[in-house]
Amino acid sequence: MSNATWDALTATPLPEVRRRAAVVDALTAIEPVTVPGAHRLAWNDGGGQSAVWYFAEDGRVLLLTFDHESELNLYAEGDYALQESLYGGVPDALVELVRDRPENYESLNLKDPVTGRTIHYAGGVFWYDGTRWHIADGLTEYCRREGIDLFGESGFDYCLDVYLFGQEFTPEAVVAARAEDGRYDRAGAADEKQRETDLAEIREVFTRHG
Repeated sequence: MSNATWDALTATPLPEVRRRAAVVDALTAIEPVTVPGAHRLAWNDGGGQSAVWYFAEDGRVLLLTFDHESELNLYAEGDYALQESLYGGVPDALVELVRDRPENYESLNLKDPVTGRTIHYAGGVFWYDGTRWHIADGLTEYCRREGIDLFGESGFDYCLDVYLFGQEFTPEAVVAARAEDGRYDRAGAADEKQRETDLAEIREVFTRHG
């Protein structure tokens, strides 16, 4: 299964993945969270799309993506069993990071009507074993069975676009990406001033995160 963003992520050393996740978390003004056994960093676009990283103490990582308008929005279906199945193949220790945890903006809970247990919803489930990245077997199997475009419907490309994997990651690159997205489209001194202000603030965040 080929995807340029996936290839770029898997080629990025883990310390650099974590640095980018920390920078983006700070730029999105999300408070980092320490959960038992892991450190949580995240991004959201304020409109229902998100990426959530759990960097475990043992060197493994759980990455969740979500696009609320996709076929993989199982929260809208309220199907706990199906959501649970998408985590298939992911080590239990990583899945436990999202079981019976308080929900948050990026990750609401789906509840098992029989046991009362909860699990965070996610359209995309990916994990790092300390050496290489994997796509959750359950997600792969469900998408194969239903004929779903895994990377497209999980929001993987959109949710990871802000991390610029496979590209230079500097304050200038972040501002340039914002410009491409139309943030400074109004011609004039006000937009140029905003661009300069953004660059200064982003440089400060990069300084704090190495």
